[in-house]
Amino acid sequence: MERESMQHFRKHMNHGIENSFLDQVRHLAREFFHLPTGEKQKYARPSHGFEGYGNDMVLFDNQSLDWVDRLYLLVHPQNQQKLKYWPENPVSFRDMLYDCTARLRRVEEQLLKSMARSLSLPEDTFVIQFGERPSIYARFNYYPPCARPDLVVGLKPHADGSGITILLQDEQVEGLQLLKDNQLFRVPILPYALVVNVGDQLEIMSNGIFRSPVHRALTNSTRERNTLAMFYAPDPAKEIGPVEELVDKRRPRAFKKIKNYVQSYFHYYQQGKRPIDAVRV
Repeated sequence: MERESMQHFRKHMNHGIENSFLDQVRHLAREFFHLPTGEKQKYARPSHGFEGYGNDMVLFDNQSLDWVDRLYLLVHPQNQQKLKYWPENPVSFRDMLYDCTARLRRVEEQLLKSMARSLSLPEDTFVIQFGERPSIYARFNYYPPCARPDLVVGLKPHADGSGITILLQDEQVEGLQLLKDNQLFRVPILPYALVVNVGDQLEIMSNGIFRSPVHRALTNSTRERNTLAMFYAPDPAKEIGPVEELVDKRRPRAFKKIKNYVQSYFHYYQQGKRPIDAVRV
């Protein structure tokens, strides 16, 4: 059953990224989160925004808070980067992030082409919908030990608002769980694998064939956990919708066309709702 639960999470091993580089990414992320609070606060996100270092945005009085510190950065398009939020300590952090973005973007494009071919579509079908200026965000997550992991989650249950998410898990500490058939299943660790997660926007493009799974992250009572998620989303100015070849009498159109899906995503997320429900036909 657990193997079946992984159908929309994929462990991607043949990604061509050296183990030593993935170790470097993890090392520099840990080094940043272990800096004194005052040093990290140099990159603090503003109260009205989500880029930078910090915790949950508090949008509603009754929202539940996640047990996680984040460093959330727009890494592409390059001319939209807000470098004031990019750490200069550790000194090689920025170079690592540029390199990591380029490497993972190549993986993402290969995946989109493979997924299109799997549906007997031209391989650029999904790539075209992402546009020439896709949005790519990096989110470094630090889950500190939590004395009551039975009461607090690291990330509340949600589905990603991206097209594709590529996750580098902690190499030792588990915490990711996937919801399938109203049951939660653990996502095991392979230290140098990348976990590939379908996001809402690819579910829309594929007319529901590729599903965006609900998942959550747990806390640990004794050990910290560090992860990096890269979110790949279409150009927000570009309209997306179900690919016409995937709409027929057997599978009617399931979603409306939409632009800038991510704009309202966090409002739904903080209420524990799914934004994709708002664009269903």
